[in-house]
Amino acid sequence: MKKIITIFLSYLSLTFNTFVFAVENNNANILKIGILAPFSGEFKFMGETILFSVNLALHDINDDSIKIYPKDSGSSKEKIISACKEFQDEGINIIIGPIDSTFTNDLKRFDDLVFLSLSNMNSSIEKNVMMMGINLESQLLAIKNFIDKKNKKKTIILYPDDNKSKHIEKKIKELAFSNSRIFKYSNDSEVLTGQIEKLTNYKQRKINLESRVKILEKSELPKDLRELNQLKQKYTLGKVNFDSVVIIDFDDGLKSVLTSLAYTDVSEKDVLIITANQWFDNSILSETSIKSFYFPSINLKNFKSFNQKFFKTYEYYPNEISIISYDVTGFIYYLWKNNKKIKSSGDFNLKEEIKGKIGSFLISENKVIQKLEIYKLEENKFIKNKL
Repeated sequence: MKKIITIFLSYLSLTFNTFVFAVENNNANILKIGILAPFSGEFKFMGETILFSVNLALHDINDDSIKIYPKDSGSSKEKIISACKEFQDEGINIIIGPIDSTFTNDLKRFDDLVFLSLSNMNSSIEKNVMMMGINLESQLLAIKNFIDKKNKKKTIILYPDDNKSKHIEKKIKELAFSNSRIFKYSNDSEVLTGQIEKLTNYKQRKINLESRVKILEKSELPKDLRELNQLKQKYTLGKVNFDSVVIIDFDDGLKSVLTSLAYTDVSEKDVLIITANQWFDNSILSETSIKSFYFPSINLKNFKSFNQKFFKTYEYYPNEISIISYDVTGFIYYLWKNNKKIKSSGDFNLKEEIKGKIGSFLISENKVIQKLEIYKLEENKFIKNKL
């Protein structure tokens, strides 16, 4: 297997300009960056796109004093520990990766290395590990600010009852969402429908509609006939007990919740619907009953530009976190160019915002916070909110 990985990395080196791929060099004026990503196993495609994204960043920086050292993280603890020991032996202390938070505790053992993980599980810097992904705290901060500006007073925060629910609850509590209540739902679609019915008082609202229709059917007054025609287009009558809903879910889970809300006659015209970051998932455009909602995200224009540039160079589109590895590379270079030393995670704490492809982000007081924008899905398009 090691031979296969060596061949793969050698192939990659041929696709790179020579100035961006690591060679032995002990020059103190060289910036050495380790890349810890899966070049084997289930997620090897992700590892490849991360490495290619770093390559794009280095071409844009255009400084041959940067050298990268890719190592395979695979999907095992042993492989990651072995790679970290090699980084130590080679005098490389700044590492981009790994892609998730599974082995964070093992990384803490290597306190002379600094890891800029591409995970989004935590905004707080844990000793020598910084998670640079679009974290939940950044998303909730953007959502909270948006709800306040919209002057909403009764917010329901929905999220699945799974292994991440405690993390979500903790962040909601820390950010002190005012005038809100939480609601955990099942991943079982049949159970979910019943839960949303209860949340929206669906059965009583349906009874209200049926009762009103029976009354109007007995009348021949023009105004009653007009009302009757309007009510026949609805499933229920009466408002729900909230004016905004936040759904912290993704992919099929999100689509199931949106479908259940539509089924229980919760309209985006009456209720402000906000979801977590969706990375501009085009499948949402055609697979949901609710066609208008908001979500926090990175800059769409930059995201499209990066994806097109990646496609033009490598002839396929990258995964979402590739743009983060691009920004992380530029961020490391920015710090190194300004003070020439990065010895610990504390050296990344800055007072000013940094602008990247994803937008602006700030690392301060041992936290990574992205300044996300609010986008709206409307008329099958993603539109930046102007409020």
